[in-house]
Amino acid sequence: MKLLKHLTLLLALASGTTQAALDLGDAAPDFTAPAALGGEVFEFSLQKELKKGPVVLYFFPASFSEGCSLEAHSFADAIDQFRALGATVVGVSRDEIEAQKRFSVAACRGKFAVAADPDQKVMKAYDAVLTLRPEYANRVTYLIAPNSTVAYQYTSLNPDKHVQKTLDALRDWAARKSPSR
Repeated sequence: MKLLKHLTLLLALASGTTQAALDLGDAAPDFTAPAALGGEVFEFSLQKELKKGPVVLYFFPASFSEGCSLEAHSFADAIDQFRALGATVVGVSRDEIEAQKRFSVAACRGKFAVAADPDQKVMKAYDAVLTLRPEYANRVTYLIAPNSTVAYQYTSLNPDKHVQKTLDALRDWAARKSPSR
């Protein structure tokens, strides 16, 4: 049965995706959600984090699936680069907080938070529900500027390019905001 579930998820992920509805300049929906960082649970608040700087909000289908674990490792490896640019990184999936506690340690390596969205309120607000398998999040990454607007978005079920493309977008955004320009 577990193998069938994984095969079904793989087939859904291999099928086409749609672009996220939120576009550049759109208002990013505010949210709070239970999250875990290094196995510790806390309440993640988008508004609170935006007061510190930009937020990289990425949605992923399922904790501990192969692609999602690879993507989390990539974000963990690049976290110092994101922080150097003043950004907070948070992942979101429909997994329960108990799964996110374990995922935040194993895949995220305790370097960034993952939020639980079992009722899919955040996923729906960001149009990050996988069309063909609506019980899962689509793989969508947003860069949200401190003024709560979408500065960048990237949608692809392939986890390989999310981190680099988002870092590039964050660097471009930071360069535009630099007082020397």
